[in-house]
Amino acid sequence: MTFHGRLLVLGLSHRTARVELREKASLAEGAARAPLRGDPAIAESAVLPTCNRTELVAVVSDPGRGVAALSQALVDHSGITARELARASYVHADEPAARHLFRVAASLDSMVVGESEIQGQVQAARELARQEGTLGALLDQVFAQALHAGRRARAKTRLGVGAVSVSSVAVDLARAALGDLHDRRALLVGAGRAAEATARALLGHGLREVVVANRSPDTAGRLAARFGGRAVSLDRLGDELRVADVVISSTDARGTIIDRRAMEPRMREPLVLIDIAVPRDVDPRVGELAGVCLHNIDDLQRVVAANLNGRRHEAARAEAIVDREVERFGERHRRPATAWRLGLPATAPAGS
Repeated sequence: MTFHGRLLVLGLSHRTARVELREKASLAEGAARAPLRGDPAIAESAVLPTCNRTELVAVVSDPGRGVAALSQALVDHSGITARELARASYVHADEPAARHLFRVAASLDSMVVGESEIQGQVQAARELARQEGTLGALLDQVFAQALHAGRRARAKTRLGVGAVSVSSVAVDLARAALGDLHDRRALLVGAGRAAEATARALLGHGLREVVVANRSPDTAGRLAARFGGRAVSLDRLGDELRVADVVISSTDARGTIIDRRAMEPRMREPLVLIDIAVPRDVDPRVGELAGVCLHNIDDLQRVVAANLNGRRHEAARAEAIVDREVERFGERHRRPATAWRLGLPATAPAGS
């Protein structure tokens, strides 16, 4: 059986671009819908945005035109330039594209190998494409099999054992900086999935107080209530920053919401600020202030490297599961051996 179209993945991630570039390529909710629409070169499409990647997945008849259309869509609907995208993007096609998506869904391509959030993000990408009417039969099948591969990798290995989320690694960083979180005040900026995961990771560390700040006080209140914390609106952020010991920010704002002005005057030192948002919530110049220790999401990779050392064997077992799923995919959809070439590198150096 052969493809009725060519499967493509075009994107950039923490493996090919620093956070400064990834935030340029990030897509807000409305912009994440726009690239799915309207280009005749694209038969089916989906957008997979996470804090560490922005990827466009498509079924096309002409690979060259498809890559050009996907690249232009990302340039048109994000802040990245065509030159920046060309230097930091990767392209996968046909079975390698399927393999990439299966590895993503199994968290093997995540910054934190074994993290649990990616399955929900892959499913959300599939559902958004379904809502937009761009999820055809092939792409739906690819996403279904990717999710299946991810579930099998977690069920058949111990890949998910231990600190397996960006949020939990952020808490580990805070503990490393402060020594002990007992009797400390934690401020969570944002009330989405990452904030909830962070709140769960903070539980059990003897915190005096957890405060949730969000643009919607009702949303912040619901999250704070689940964890016995307190909720405030973002217009109270300055007051809370002055008394917090650790701040973990994870909003979907399109620009910085914590700048130097918001940090002065501070009442408590040291202050640990961990910005896991992309685009970043915290102005990098905040890290220049005395008594402030600022980490962004790329800084978490030092902790992540140690996290991976203990799970390399499980990652290898998960890779074998992905290999078997790719073989199954290829048996159903393999094209003739006369492969086409895009003339583009599969990857680019990190930070290009």
